Amino acid sequence: MEYIVGITLALIFCGAAAGLGMDRDRVFYPAVAIAVTSYYLAFAVADGRHELRRDRGGARGRAHADPRSRRASSAEPRIPMSAPVMLMKAVVRPEYGDTGVLRIKRLERPVPQKDEVLIRVMAAGLDRGQWHLMTGRPYAMRLATGLTQPKQQVLGMDVSGVVEAVGAEVTRFKIGDAVFGASSRTFAEFTCAREDQLCAKPERLSFEQAATAAISGVTALIGLRDVAKVKPGQSVCVIGAGGGVGSWAVQLARHFGAHVTAVCSTSKVEFVRALGATSVIDYTKVPLPTDGRFDVILDFAGNRPLSVLRKALAPQGTLVLGGGEDGDRFVGGMGRTLRAVLWSMFLKQRLAMLAGFVKPEPLQALAHILDQPGVTPAVGRTFPLEEAADGMRALVSNRVLGKLVLRVAT
Repeated sequence: MEYIVGITLALIFCGAAAGLGMDRDRVFYPAVAIAVTSYYLAFAVADGRHELRRDRGGARGRAHADPRSRRASSAEPRIPMSAPVMLMKAVVRPEYGDTGVLRIKRLERPVPQKDEVLIRVMAAGLDRGQWHLMTGRPYAMRLATGLTQPKQQVLGMDVSGVVEAVGAEVTRFKIGDAVFGASSRTFAEFTCAREDQLCAKPERLSFEQAATAAISGVTALIGLRDVAKVKPGQSVCVIGAGGGVGSWAVQLARHFGAHVTAVCSTSKVEFVRALGATSVIDYTKVPLPTDGRFDVILDFAGNRPLSVLRKALAPQGTLVLGGGEDGDRFVGGMGRTLRAVLWSMFLKQRLAMLAGFVKPEPLQALAHILDQPGVTPAVGRTFPLEEAADGMRALVSNRVLGKLVLRVAT
């Protein structure tokens, strides 16, 4: 369904553009942007419905366990009345707001579906996306997450941990396997994840390091490999190089053979240089160059005007916009991104958006890279699950080196 929504809107756009006589090549990337944005909203709505069905499924299971329920089906297994309810700790936010809305609450442990794995969470990554989900801003995202209050109270997407149980159709993992990947509700002691959203944890990585990979690592990989199509010898500029996604991008660009220029503040210069950057620009002292020297620019900071970025970009270079914390309270940084994609229709330079979807193939590709020395997740600080609010405050302090992680189990 999500694909249908995205493709339909993109076709409508293409038809209108054709009617205006626009060049087909200039229409392609805006059409893709419209399709991806529409897919994202539809996917989020569908994911919310999936979580609702899971919750209702658990409620039905408890109803079947009650012998007083007349609607209990003999085809479904009954849970003995004496079976204890398994509880877990989780970070919840019953309403939108700042870190003051976060609470530690005991919830019922989830039960994996037939294609899912139950994970005992060892660590979970913190990222800007979770901040936006917590605050409910920009407001446009509430169309998918809930208009007045969150549809899903438990935060978290990045996860690493140990397999506790597997669904009937799971074939790649068994109980006791160490895994990492993406799911929902990962700020908890247990979570369920689809089998294709997980990979075996590389032995050389800690659980804290692995917990940073699925969201930030895959986002950086897609931006470099799939969107920018970086080639060996190219000049790549990473803006926001000291942050969660930026620290991945510096290492992965170097892995692909590019010459990497990292842009960061003074306090992060030595950190990004240690990641392997060829050169470092301290933006508090030196402005971004205007001589068009970069074949690719990845902007994860999201606060520079497009005109400034274009001057630093080669005449036929690629600008990838992967973040944006400025903008109004309704659409946030997406306003700049959409303007860039539409502007790209009339330029030789390519201005593209980066959507951070975790898909099986790039996750597997990243796991293969991590199996070998060379790219190592940069973990800045770790916080116990009970101190998730402190972690969130540190996340937006702009003093973070690399990724922040919640340590759930020891």
